[in-house]
Amino acid sequence: MRAKLILGMAIVMGLITTFLFYNHMGNYNAATVLSENTVKVVVANREIKQNEKITADMLSHENVPEASVHPESVKSISDLENNYSTTKMAKGEVFLKHNARTTTEESLRVSRKVKEQFRAVSVGVNFVQSVSNLIEPEDYVDVFASTKTTDGNKIETILLSENVRVLAIGRKMIEPVEGEPYVEYSSVTLELFPDDVLKLVHAEENGNIHLAVRSKLKTKK
Repeated sequence: MRAKLILGMAIVMGLITTFLFYNHMGNYNAATVLSENTVKVVVANREIKQNEKITADMLSHENVPEASVHPESVKSISDLENNYSTTKMAKGEVFLKHNARTTTEESLRVSRKVKEQFRAVSVGVNFVQSVSNLIEPEDYVDVFASTKTTDGNKIETILLSENVRVLAIGRKMIEPVEGEPYVEYSSVTLELFPDDVLKLVHAEENGNIHLAVRSKLKTKK
């Protein structure tokens, strides 16, 4: 009787051992397959701002399961270098092809920068009217208009619009980066409501436009 009991326990233990072994091997094989079927994709290794120039030190590769890779994922860091981000990228976020564009593409898509309900309008400026060509994209300016009075004897200057966003200078639509060569320009593109566009165009046709740059510094209260 005792021998039969021992034999039964041995059989049960053997079955349990066999089950555990095959279960372990199954998990091991699944993990091995998963590790083998991965693809390297490019991710941001720090936060990247919208319209910021992308450099190699901002990027890194990360292995992800092949089954979860987006078809538009960027796989080579060189494909993104010296491009500009089209949106804010969080640290660790995978780059898709539409998350970056070249300088040429940037200069052709002003419609992407204009906020809803606004319009983009360009005005001609000279060296003085553009604050010595020191205005840059994403600055904010006040717009002044100078016209002759009806009798033609005096010049009248009025504040036409305040805190206006600069979308572009010439054909440049991105903020300057360190070491970028200086380029003169003769036009500035502003973001205005339609009614303000009408006032600006009328004022430019009948006089001169001057722009005054607003400070970006935040004063503590």
